[in-house]
Amino acid sequence: MIRGGDIAKGTCLLQKGQPYIVVEREFVNPGKGAAFARVKMKSIKDGSVLSQTIQTQTEVEDAVVDVRNCQYQYADQDNYHFMDSETFDQYEVAISDMEDKKYYLQEGSSYELTIWEEKVIDIKIPYKVVFTVAESENYVKGDTVSGATKPIVTETGLTVRVPLFIKQDEKILVNTETNEYVERVNS
Repeated sequence: MIRGGDIAKGTCLLQKGQPYIVVEREFVNPGKGAAFARVKMKSIKDGSVLSQTIQTQTEVEDAVVDVRNCQYQYADQDNYHFMDSETFDQYEVAISDMEDKKYYLQEGSSYELTIWEEKVIDIKIPYKVVFTVAESENYVKGDTVSGATKPIVTETGLTVRVPLFIKQDEKILVNTETNEYVERVNS
């Protein structure tokens, strides 16, 4: 249990039986009455946002989550397979639970797994990821006006719109929150 006055940004709390991480916290000490904290939390599991006002003396349940740095090994029909980089423990994550992550997982790359009650509840994808262009149509210079883009497919199957000069087998940097092209990466 943690007191409302001790809650800080990044604290994990248990709300409605689910783990939430505090993303914003404002301490309010009104002239009259008891002090309180205005807290905005984001669900670690599904990303939903919850706002709450908690009195500083009120105790709320904190969630004990473990964050492990793991290497993505491979995917089979049902699961993603990860290996802990320190202990070499193996983790299986059901593809059906995190299907939205499939285009961002690259074999051999490291990801942070959030574990709650011995179950992986989140795979943290980096903000920007380097991908190799697997499929790209060739366009002739002068086909269109400046700023023109074309769709390409990365080695993981992600479709991204890129400038016309990007060719197959080149590496590009992609913003994983918006799926937008950032820049070409020189090896």
